[in-house]
Amino acid sequence: MMHSANQQREYQNPRDLIYKVAQWTWGLPQSLCGLAVSLYYRNCRQYEFHGAHVTVWPHKSSLSLGMYLFLTDDAFHYYHDQKSEFTEKAFARGLLVHEYGHTIQSLMYGPLYLIAVGLPSILWANLPALQKRRKEKRISYYSVYPEKQANKLGERFTGEKSIGAPIS
Repeated sequence: MMHSANQQREYQNPRDLIYKVAQWTWGLPQSLCGLAVSLYYRNCRQYEFHGAHVTVWPHKSSLSLGMYLFLTDDAFHYYHDQKSEFTEKAFARGLLVHEYGHTIQSLMYGPLYLIAVGLPSILWANLPALQKRRKEKRISYYSVYPEKQANKLGERFTGEKSIGAPIS
């Protein structure tokens, strides 16, 4: 059977294969959720990044579920002031590295990921009292657990710079 260059390249890195096996065993709950969301958004642009499956979706926030990353199609939506410092491509790349860090958290926390990482992240992002606190005290969304840890892990495992700690 003939494989395309992309299919052959996908299996050339043993680290990517180990990553996928670990996500589909230890990270099974979140990877199943990620697969379901990925299938729902199957018509969006999709590609691979260090073994993770990336979908660029039409939402203003990004999300990681196991080995599935859902990257906003509008990286500057919450960070208009960053346009003077970054190109949209560079800022989106930093966001991708951050979201990849969440996939490493999935490997660290396994079946507890949704509670230990997902829940705090969603609450920190969406609770009105916390949004108000971040705005009034000019606290970056990326400056606390689990976001700060995701930045560090993403940088460590990709060798690239993450989004840092911009303030919206």
